[in-house]
Amino acid sequence: MWSRMNRAAEEFYTRLLQEFDEEKKGISKDPFIYEADVQVQLIGKGQPNPLKNILNENDVVFILEKVPLEREETSHVEELQSEETAVSDFSTGENVGPLALPVGRARQLIGLYTMAHNPNMTHLKINRPVTALPPLWVRCDSSDPEGTCWLGAELIATNNSITGIDLYVVSCKADKNYSINLEDLKNSHKKRHHLSTVTARGFAQYELLKSTALDDTVPTSQTTVTLDISWSPVDEILQIPPLSSTATLNIKVESGDPRSPLNHLHRELKFLLVLADGLRTGVTEWPAPLEAKSAVELVQEFLNDLNKLDGFGDSTKKDTETVKHDSAAFDRSIECLFTVRGDLDFAEQLWCKMSSSVISYQDLVKCFTLVIQSLQCGDIQPWLHSGSNSQLSKLIYQSYHGTMDTVSLSGTLPVQMLLEIGLDKLKKDYISFFIGQELASLNHLKLFIKPQHELLFSLTQSCIKYYKQNPLDEQHIFQLPVRPTAVKNLYQSEKPQKWRVEINSGQKKVKTVWQLSDSLPVDHLNCHKSDFSDLTLNSSLEERITFTNMVTCSQVHFK
Repeated sequence: MWSRMNRAAEEFYTRLLQEFDEEKKGISKDPFIYEADVQVQLIGKGQPNPLKNILNENDVVFILEKVPLEREETSHVEELQSEETAVSDFSTGENVGPLALPVGRARQLIGLYTMAHNPNMTHLKINRPVTALPPLWVRCDSSDPEGTCWLGAELIATNNSITGIDLYVVSCKADKNYSINLEDLKNSHKKRHHLSTVTARGFAQYELLKSTALDDTVPTSQTTVTLDISWSPVDEILQIPPLSSTATLNIKVESGDPRSPLNHLHRELKFLLVLADGLRTGVTEWPAPLEAKSAVELVQEFLNDLNKLDGFGDSTKKDTETVKHDSAAFDRSIECLFTVRGDLDFAEQLWCKMSSSVISYQDLVKCFTLVIQSLQCGDIQPWLHSGSNSQLSKLIYQSYHGTMDTVSLSGTLPVQMLLEIGLDKLKKDYISFFIGQELASLNHLKLFIKPQHELLFSLTQSCIKYYKQNPLDEQHIFQLPVRPTAVKNLYQSEKPQKWRVEINSGQKKVKTVWQLSDSLPVDHLNCHKSDFSDLTLNSSLEERITFTNMVTCSQVHFK
């Protein structure tokens, strides 16, 4: 038995060391399989870390989990290729996400990791001195009474010598009726680590902007604005952060957010790219229409309306509205600032009609044929902004004098004509957005410049610097330190999305953590288990399920 365990520790350490060495050399590899049932992945610094929701860790770490079903049963499936039903069921199965290992198996893996690093285990056939590997964390299936969802191990090193190990246990439960006392947490930590004094540090996170899954009318967006607040000392569980706290705004912006008042511009810009790609490749992937009517119907109605206005009128609806300068009207102020311009000329209005409804090359030809025929017959004499050099603009200018060039709507010309008027329109949109009278006027800017200008300057500078030095990454989170007094109205009357207290005695890694959150912080637990699903399905919106996490740490010294 002991020889088998020793050999397992040697093999486990050797395989982890090989992966760690390759990572240091910059060799990127897929997760590897250990003993058929365990998948091992080395998470690099800065990569998405599944422990971040619990421990706020973001360092290099080994993550161990159960081998996904696809990899575990590959050989079995290959043997059953002739059985069509089995293959069909397997290939269409749901992606269940990360899978957890039994708690007993997780303890065994932690034991092998500990044995390999113990300097007293001199009989192990491992090169000395032992290389200290990154922390190792194992996903657990919560099959024990404590609901253990993670087991972790992190080495203690002094003067480049391994002297011990920190062992972590993370539990997670769905509980509406949690009962916890701050003093009990402190006393438990003191007893476990033989301490006389401890400190408690609090952390709370508030969601200021989020698209909820319950909102069926708006597609889910990844744009988020959260407020992180930390403070010390902590007086009680779920304490409201004091004004002496440290606060940071975390801002992540996704292009094309349907809630954005500039979403229509983003959609038009994407359509421009579709047209440009079509010219370059010869294949145009037309997006789904936004209008119920066809493009030809919309353009014909548009031309008829102009004809009724003697061909000169501006059919753009100009819905002007006075902007109210109070906090309750904040959203309406944004909408007023960023709505569609009220001075769209004929070509720009035509672009709006066609960009939201054209679904084929034939639509383009038919629409432009209608426009050219109306110009030739003199049914319309539309007005244009000065400075446009598009081919359609030239035809319109010629129609003013009763002579027009003959145009053959074939080849790439229709696509090019639509692309040109779209470019003209968006160019004016962006000019209007940045230097237009409405945005540049002090009255309209009053709501936006109330925060201290040095904060706005800092955020703007950090954004510009990031985008200059890095490729586009929509997952990047911009951070802006703020004073709690400036945002107290945003959090003092709200429930936090996450509330956490960390108890320690000065040693960063030796801590007890208790956390309450309104979303499952562990992505590998089976949410179809009765304790989760019953609470979730039977809870009203007012009684949303809450999850409690407990993290405890024990130290083992080798010397």
